[in-house]
Amino acid sequence: MLLALQTTANPGWFAAARSWLAARPALETAAGILALFFLAWLAGVVTRRYLVRLVERLTAKSPIDWDDVVAHHGVFRRLAQLVPLAMVYYGIDLVPNVPPGVYETIESIALVLMAWTVMRSADGLINAFGQIYEGLPAAKDRPIRGFLQLFKIFLYVMGAILIVAIVFQQSPLALLGGFGAMTAVLMLVFKDTILSVVASIQIASNDMIRIGDWVEMPKYGADGDVTEIALHTVKIQNWDKTVTTIPTHAFSSDWFRNWRFMSESGGRRIRRDLYVDQSTIRFLGEEEIERFRRFALLRDYIAGKEATLAEANRPIEEAHEDPVNARRLTNVGTLRAYIFNYLKAHPQIKQDMTLLVRQREPTPDGLPIQLYCFTATTKWAEYEGIQSDIFDHIMAIVPEFGLRVFQHPSGEDLRELRVGVETRGTPVT
Repeated sequence: MLLALQTTANPGWFAAARSWLAARPALETAAGILALFFLAWLAGVVTRRYLVRLVERLTAKSPIDWDDVVAHHGVFRRLAQLVPLAMVYYGIDLVPNVPPGVYETIESIALVLMAWTVMRSADGLINAFGQIYEGLPAAKDRPIRGFLQLFKIFLYVMGAILIVAIVFQQSPLALLGGFGAMTAVLMLVFKDTILSVVASIQIASNDMIRIGDWVEMPKYGADGDVTEIALHTVKIQNWDKTVTTIPTHAFSSDWFRNWRFMSESGGRRIRRDLYVDQSTIRFLGEEEIERFRRFALLRDYIAGKEATLAEANRPIEEAHEDPVNARRLTNVGTLRAYIFNYLKAHPQIKQDMTLLVRQREPTPDGLPIQLYCFTATTKWAEYEGIQSDIFDHIMAIVPEFGLRVFQHPSGEDLRELRVGVETRGTPVT
């Protein structure tokens, strides 16, 4: 090492310094180690500041995209850390008079850090490969995220075994043999812990839950905010202020709903049915159509429908067929158009998200008219208020269309029926 520092500028001074250090072996060893560390640090700085930046600039200018993804996941920066570590590992042989214990310690630390750096670089490369694959059309039908996670687990397990082998200066194959013999005992004793560790890795890598997320898990009766995520348990404070404790591994094996993504979208869904009495559905007469023109939300709909129906019914009129064959407006179709336009004009409904008013399959409870839209807020109280106001208005406007909201007969309905029958003189038993 000291020979590498010799220059031709002042050979006498260098020779004198070497002679002085040679007379003091401990000081010579310390100076050599410090010089080695300094050169390794300097090589790391040069590699990171110049070589890595040069590689990243070249990848940014290249016509292919995959190298940009690899650079984005920090693979090149992590690999650059191998340069100073390799210099320490191979350069320690050049330092004179290094005690065996110090030599082995420095070499082992360098090897451990090199193994960890390779593991981290491989992890970044796997992430980059996953991102590149997700951009391919085949990724929609053949996702590989689970396989990548399994490969990561295998990578870190093998890396951990290698690091332990380096620390204890044993063969990795011998550790693998002993590990295989103890696998059954470890699985039996630490089954829950192993499941929790694997689940924690999956939860973290997939960003499944976070502190503060609104999570719903019916199997455990949980519906509230996540307050704590530990190795073995996840605590959820329900809306009634009770706390439900759920095993961590349950979030990777059981069904649950996370409302965080709804909150991040900025809109909360309304999907509710309005049941219309089917006996009140009919065609609209001319007078009713004229009356509906005064509805600001129906003017364009009426005009457009009249033009469409006139075009569709022209062959029927020319053939002098019975008017029953003609297409006509219905009161329930006009109601759907009114509700749709009402939602389109509502200031608290997000117009850039799905919005539709559809008719579903008739049921014994009536004809369902479903409202499907999203509010412009995700706050619970405001959402419920907006939803209630919308249905207050719709149920109040339904009679204007000659329709009736269906409901099962109540005691008041039966009482009125009884009074009506008795009024006509028919005895009621």
